[in-house]
Amino acid sequence: MWPCQATDGNFSEPVIQAQHGRLAVFASGGGSNLRVLHEACVSGDIDAEVVVVVSEHPDSGAVQFAKQNSIDVFIYSPVKTSDPAIHDDLLKAMQQTHSVNLICLAGFLKLVPPQVVQAYRRRILNIHPALLPAFGGKGLYGLRVHEAVLKSGARFSGCTVHFVDEDYDSGPILAQACLNHPLSITPEQLAQLILREEHRLYIECVAAIVEGRVSWNANGVPLIWEAS
Repeated sequence: MWPCQATDGNFSEPVIQAQHGRLAVFASGGGSNLRVLHEACVSGDIDAEVVVVVSEHPDSGAVQFAKQNSIDVFIYSPVKTSDPAIHDDLLKAMQQTHSVNLICLAGFLKLVPPQVVQAYRRRILNIHPALLPAFGGKGLYGLRVHEAVLKSGARFSGCTVHFVDEDYDSGPILAQACLNHPLSITPEQLAQLILREEHRLYIECVAAIVEGRVSWNANGVPLIWEAS
């Protein structure tokens, strides 16, 4: 389902050295992946804690979940995104207020500002409900992704965890899960199948990063190492 073991020694140092993770989760909607990450942190499956939730929607399910669980919230208002100060405020909140060392996008529909991408290079993850590089990019999110997959006639779909750069869904791929599906399936049914894979894969990837088990080869490809 995803790479587990390196086969040569031509790899860099880990993305981050093993350390307790302080996670910021960026979410625009209901936040199902936020909930799963938080639960995995609480249970000890991930050696981390969710210290702040970032959303552009004050009334989103993700924000409500954060408040119910005493997690700090930062509202990244789309009304103000033309003002550079709002981007600087976001970066300050990540670095100074919350000492975040890993950012996880979980259904976040806006581009992460370049200041944050540059400051957290190789420390921002996203999960996408399709097998990138196909069926990704601006405007392809939620059910739109699954509709595009089924319309194409593809027999396989899945989800992708990748590092975030300055564009939509274009950063280096860390891991993927793949499943086949009948062509008669509906987009809603496909979404439910893939969501279960998303939850499993995201936990595994975040755990690997905070444990220092992700390295990069000479071609800029990240790889997860098995736990010892």
